[in-house]
Amino acid sequence: MQVDAVVLDVDGVLVDVADSYRRAVVESVDRVYGETISRAEIQRFKDAGGFNNDWEVTDAAALFVLASREADVADLAAFTDAIAERGGGLDAAKAVLRELLDPAAADWVFDAWDRDRLREVFQTLYLGSELYRELEDGEPAFDAPGYIHDEPVIVEDGTLATLTERYDVGVVTGRPAAEADIALDRVGLDLPGEHRFTMDDWEEGKPHPAALVTLAERFDAERIAFVGDTLDDVETAVNADETDDRVYYGVGVLTGGLSGEDGRRKFAGVGASAVVESVNDLPDLLE
Repeated sequence: MQVDAVVLDVDGVLVDVADSYRRAVVESVDRVYGETISRAEIQRFKDAGGFNNDWEVTDAAALFVLASREADVADLAAFTDAIAERGGGLDAAKAVLRELLDPAAADWVFDAWDRDRLREVFQTLYLGSELYRELEDGEPAFDAPGYIHDEPVIVEDGTLATLTERYDVGVVTGRPAAEADIALDRVGLDLPGEHRFTMDDWEEGKPHPAALVTLAERFDAERIAFVGDTLDDVETAVNADETDDRVYYGVGVLTGGLSGEDGRRKFAGVGASAVVESVNDLPDLLE
């Protein structure tokens, strides 16, 4: 796996978000609707595909909670499997719910589904009161310290030093730009703006290959490794490899929601070129 450039995801690769983004998903739904899913169940949405944006994970989890108050919708695994069969993502979740519920029940669920409120609560929990006022230009839903401050760094200084010395390095993340800045500052990865893509920089999101292909063009690289913690990350590299003349490798890491042999099997199932325990194993893999 000889590469010219390395592109990194942020969440679950550079920083651990189990007690920040994923905690905010669970607690946002609970605060708004009085019940929620577990942190472990978030991974079912991630594995279904199309949920790189954690606001949309929150929205889908809320839909399930509301729908589960109807007798016909109580199995999260069946719900997320049906989403995956429809191609993943929030639109698929809405379509599945319409199929599962009678029209009156579905209308009730969608009337009760308040995406604006969910996002407001999510951002309050995640950013905390002070950062919310700064980044969201408004008042938070309540006073909160901010889970963004509870994101342990995964990547080691030596790993970043080795990667940036040997290769062109970029980032493709589903975070908003301001939140990406915070994480990259925390880990000590200083990149020019043209070497990263955030939620604010492209419409399609993963696993669409546009951002990855654009970075390859900017680096003038022929062989690119994309490192991520979700199946969508690996599928982004697979899609890029299928649509572009360059060679793309999808590398899965086991420091996000996927772990152990089950994680390795799932990564392999979507075409991962390699799976490593953490991003800190990447220099040895590429060497």
